[in-house]
Amino acid sequence: MGYYDEDMLNNFDVYPKVFAVGKEAEIHIRDLGGRRVFAPNTQYPVYIIPVDDGNPQFHPATGNFRRLTLQSDADGNFTFRYTFDREQLHFIRFLQEDGRKLIQFPVYCVEQDLVGRYPYIGDLHMHTTFSDGRQNPAVVCANYRRHGYDFMVISDHRRYYPSLRAIAAYKDVPIDLHIVQGEEVHLPEVQGKRCDVHIVNFGGEYSVNALVDGTVAIEEAGRDLSVRATRTEDVPDIMSQEEFEQKMLALADSTPTPDNVDALPYAMCCWIFDHIRRGNGLGIFAHPNWIPNAIHVPEAFTDYMMEKQPFDAFEVLGGERYYEHNGFQTHRYYTELAKGHRFPIVGSTDSHSSYPSNDGAYIASTMVFAPENERTALIQSIKDFYSVAIDGISKEFRLVGDMRLSKYACFLLQNYFPLHDALCSEEGRLMKQYATGTEEEKQEAQTLLQALHGRTEKQRKKYFAF
Repeated sequence: MGYYDEDMLNNFDVYPKVFAVGKEAEIHIRDLGGRRVFAPNTQYPVYIIPVDDGNPQFHPATGNFRRLTLQSDADGNFTFRYTFDREQLHFIRFLQEDGRKLIQFPVYCVEQDLVGRYPYIGDLHMHTTFSDGRQNPAVVCANYRRHGYDFMVISDHRRYYPSLRAIAAYKDVPIDLHIVQGEEVHLPEVQGKRCDVHIVNFGGEYSVNALVDGTVAIEEAGRDLSVRATRTEDVPDIMSQEEFEQKMLALADSTPTPDNVDALPYAMCCWIFDHIRRGNGLGIFAHPNWIPNAIHVPEAFTDYMMEKQPFDAFEVLGGERYYEHNGFQTHRYYTELAKGHRFPIVGSTDSHSSYPSNDGAYIASTMVFAPENERTALIQSIKDFYSVAIDGISKEFRLVGDMRLSKYACFLLQNYFPLHDALCSEEGRLMKQYATGTEEEKQEAQTLLQALHGRTEKQRKKYFAF
């Protein structure tokens, strides 16, 4: 990490790690039994360094290293109070007698709009054995909790009901992973033409795939509301394929598009996104730069989508490793911003296998800053631009999104989430044991999950002084 000891999280517990601007915080620095750095009952000179403001030796107009003297307790630990006055990364730098750096601890200060918004990492696009994935829904959920996810969706092609099965699989055990209902929407052909734009319905309260009779979802799971909705009121009726065709043709006729944009698929996209919103979901425009044969979505079509923005969020990072996919989608995002086209973004694995043997299993994710780990809060926070996409292709993560949030997310990925993920790992292991084990193993897993329940939330409250 360069700017501090890479074993910091193993050797010291610093809490809270995140504070509100202008509010005095009580900070604790505890030795965790590594190489002893601090002597007991000893005074140490300390600088509080606002990193973004520069070194006052060279930039006195902004730089401001504030000098403190802190006294260690009998165990070589510290507790002190301090008020941070600007949003940014700060170093708590302890000095040696000769004024050189002894050790420093990074902490972060945030403005009021981020106070009460906690960081949750998850995935908004993934598949199981119910479409073209390799593990069943319950196992996929367990494996991604083990990896550190706070929330996730099962978004199988043409099917909503597998996501309901994933939720049902853990209904009798307490888990801190939030499993969201969803689907990847693919509607029937209309006069031999179909909308091949891939759209994810994240969290919608009814299936868009199941709005048309004779489709895979209805043939496999039936017409009952219990397999195609999470609510019982205001769910649209299932239409015949003939009715659907007539509706789409009428929409295409009434939807103006440029000469280089086909009206029928664009009209179908708009219809799908409208239904996702009607179901209180998040409609995601997925991976336009995927190259199965030619580019998945023509550049002219994507241009028009970006101009009109019928979607709720853009999947800027997705499930392929070649640069033309995520790299060009990232360029697209920043180019559109320069044009004045601002829209929420997400990153997802588009996972088809949840094991590390799949080199795309952890390729991307989304960090959402939300008041709670709950479907409606996550969706609204993404719509309100409180999300960044995380590129996990290489060991050194990259972030896409607003610079302010990306700087904060960078700090969290290095200083908070390793601790968080360690707690998630055991819960994920037990979830899989519960989903696939013998009756005795299931009972053991249920007991242990009960004991572990709430640990990540307790940890969150410890490290965020909100």
